[in-house]
Amino acid sequence: QVQLVESGGGLVQPGGSLRLSCVASGFTFSSYDMSWYRQAPGKERELVASIAPNDIRNYADSVKGRFTISRDNAKNTVYLQMNSLKPEDTAVYSCKAVRIFRYYWGQGTQVTVSS
Repeated sequence: QVQLVESGGGLVQPGGSLRLSCVASGFTFSSYDMSWYRQAPGKERELVASIAPNDIRNYADSVKGRFTISRDNAKNTVYLQMNSLKPEDTAVYSCKAVRIFRYYWGQGTQVTVSS
């Protein structure tokens, strides 16, 4: 019933851009805090960005000024605009929905930054 489906990943050159999307269904999207996480091989999963129902946004220091998180409640979708990409941004990017004790994860989409 509950689904979070990411898309928009792929191979991009350093300095390039990608826009990730996460389409949600099966729950009241507008009431949930939405986040993007990433995990690179051999590294721990890290929080990249989050956006609350009131549009308050937070970013990891490593992506500030380069990434922008946004949401469209009418479309049940959260986005991550990724600019000035670096090789160290290479990871599987996953979206997460959270409200109080309840949370849901998407399957993730691969982002590879390489020349």
